[in-house]
Amino acid sequence: MLKTLSRPAVKLVERYLPDPYIFVLLLTLVAAAAAIGVERQTPLAVLRYWGDGFWNLLTFSMQMLLVLVTGFMLASSPPVKRLLARLASQADNAAKAIVLVSVVSLAASWINWGFGLVVGALFAKELARQVRVDYRLLIASAYSGFIVWHGGLAGSIPLVIATEGHFAADRIGVIPTTETIFSLFNLAIVAVLFVVVPLVNRLMLPDEGESVFVERSKLDDASPHRYLPSRPAEHLENSVTLSWLVGIPGLLFLLDHFLLRGGGLNLNIVNFLFLFLALVLHRTPRQLLDSLQEAVKGGAGIVIQFPFYAGIMAIMVESGLAETLSEGFVSIADADSLPFWSFISAGILNLFVPSGGGQWAVQAPVMLPAAEALGASVPKIAMAVAWGDAWTNLLQPFWALPVLAIAGLKAKDIMGFCLIQLIITGAIIALGLSFL
Repeated sequence: MLKTLSRPAVKLVERYLPDPYIFVLLLTLVAAAAAIGVERQTPLAVLRYWGDGFWNLLTFSMQMLLVLVTGFMLASSPPVKRLLARLASQADNAAKAIVLVSVVSLAASWINWGFGLVVGALFAKELARQVRVDYRLLIASAYSGFIVWHGGLAGSIPLVIATEGHFAADRIGVIPTTETIFSLFNLAIVAVLFVVVPLVNRLMLPDEGESVFVERSKLDDASPHRYLPSRPAEHLENSVTLSWLVGIPGLLFLLDHFLLRGGGLNLNIVNFLFLFLALVLHRTPRQLLDSLQEAVKGGAGIVIQFPFYAGIMAIMVESGLAETLSEGFVSIADADSLPFWSFISAGILNLFVPSGGGQWAVQAPVMLPAAEALGASVPKIAMAVAWGDAWTNLLQPFWALPVLAIAGLKAKDIMGFCLIQLIITGAIIALGLSFL
């Protein structure tokens, strides 16, 4: 049945979903029009919100670009390529490849979302080298594991409210992760998704005649330049000693961060880890630079689109549109249904404000008073917003850009499969939030 349902979904998306750049331009116009029409903002005010907020994601944009670049460099190092190939050899047919990449992506995304995006995409490419499988579904499966990130160890909303002095601490205090990430209802949702997501991906596997395969030549990385150094500068470029004199202290810093200072994973630490592992494993600066030149080719979408999303977020927040959307759902809720409506409103808002921390800053002032007034569970409301933020990432191409860049595909190639996952996972999460 899922195979039958996925066919029209894939064709619909392939025909009508534009390039992510066109998508962000259309979202910009929709957000601006809604701010003017619904919030009665003047066109000049909306223009100012947009322009003033356009560069608010510069730090995050650079972090995302580095997720792509450092992850690619690490995966293209000889030891990691051998490891991925050995793991991929466990799948000897298309069905096993789909299930394996789904599970690996889910596990990696639960640990850290940046880690999950890169590992899932790179592992999918290695599987495609060894197994004849529909490449679109393979990459969609790698991306679908991202659904669990906000219920995992790096979930920004549960980590924020577990931090002393967070912006809502005077209202709700500090809520430990035992009540959010490690609560029974959240772990149950995660466990069910670990079973359902790979199964759904497997059931969507097209028949041989309908599958789209990728040529092996398009998956192979460029061969490293091999030549004998003749100049002093070239000797430095090919010096293993130089790479290790810098790379090994970087890894020692990470040991200090994790073991002695008890630090955790965040996006900067993930990028630091990828970069210095790549530096050591590539052995020479020249091999690392050759890998870097290949990696940066896929970063164009991130560079051009993230500023537009920053502008959209500014319009939604500053105009009051995000608050109005949240209040609309809260107004029809009671104590039992508030987690469900929080989840739905967060999912819709995520299309315009694709940032977990930013979204919580917008919705918390609406959701927390509602939870208190209705007697609803504050930790569950917070996790409902978190899951809503993660859920519609299956439709929002913002987060898929690093995966698509690594895979060499367009959003329309994978979003038809993701649409089916959106429907099924949405039902599972909604049921878990409502009845557990």
